[in-house]
Amino acid sequence: MLNYLLIFIPITALLEFVIKPGDVWVFVSAALAIVPLAGLMGRSTEELAARSGSAVGGLLNATFGNATELIIAFFALQAGKIDVVKASITGSMIGNLLLVLGMAVFLGGLKFPVQRFNRQAASSLASMLVICIIAFLVPALFDFTERLNGIPGTQQVISDGQLSLAVSFVLIGLYVLNMVFSLFTHKDMLSSADDDRDTHKAEWTSARAIATLFGCTIVVAWLSEVLVGSLEGFTAALGLSEFFAGLIIIPIIGNAAEHAASVFARKNKMDLTITIAIGATIQIALLVAPLLVILSFIIGKPMDLVIHSPLELMALVGAVSIVGSVARDGETNWLEGAMLLGVYIILAIAFFFLPVASHS
Repeated sequence: MLNYLLIFIPITALLEFVIKPGDVWVFVSAALAIVPLAGLMGRSTEELAARSGSAVGGLLNATFGNATELIIAFFALQAGKIDVVKASITGSMIGNLLLVLGMAVFLGGLKFPVQRFNRQAASSLASMLVICIIAFLVPALFDFTERLNGIPGTQQVISDGQLSLAVSFVLIGLYVLNMVFSLFTHKDMLSSADDDRDTHKAEWTSARAIATLFGCTIVVAWLSEVLVGSLEGFTAALGLSEFFAGLIIIPIIGNAAEHAASVFARKNKMDLTITIAIGATIQIALLVAPLLVILSFIIGKPMDLVIHSPLELMALVGAVSIVGSVARDGETNWLEGAMLLGVYIILAIAFFFLPVASHS
């Protein structure tokens, strides 16, 4: 059914290059075009998981999905929208943990009273989430300490950048080690119950599945560039701040591939669901954000990892805390999904009413 929305791909091209009716129409069309592509990416992931296991399938889904995040953020970075890039990083993490996982757990719980998954694997992912939070808390507290000590503003910017650059290399190193742990040295310990009970037989070849993932990512990357280009006009027309768009709207669209987690939850494949939602969050914090920091220095528009808004930091800490609580017992139900969604809605309302000046 979603495949009918593929028509919005040529419609978006027509609106962007020929008709040019305004940013609102272009933004909406591009967003609708991404939805069926997310479905195809989810199908590709399921096919790969049937052949390689949930760990590899979930990792590939997160990687290709976050490739879109990286591309969106890079275009925004080149445009000098550093605050929007930072907001999109935070928004992506919160969106994956609360919206993507919450929707998946809720919809899966409506079909299955209790859904179980590998407790050890989930605990390992939850522990990595704590590292992610520390990675953002340290630069924020470092910047706050500088302000308390009366360090000049210019020196603060330089110090924040140097710290963030050094931290970025450490985070990428931790990400690589986490991949080695999950896919090689402790692969058996983190094996998925989905793989044992999975009745889905692969209908696609691995080459077709990977090619579909790659192709969808390319098209989504172009659509993402269109979204960034029409962002300013879209937010102005609707009276929204670019900060809110970066924190809430762009991550919802950018996380399109991860929304396939709901499909897997409805099939009682909770290990794959958990791997996609939490794994994508870890990848954003330990790989995407550090890469953006490094790239920002390369292109001459330095970006640090300092989050100035206490509300953003609280949102990250709260999201990680509640997801850790949900994940560590090895089972979920629809009420837990509703709780995650409820927290996300509360945060979205708060960010909607948050004055932009308080962020800067």
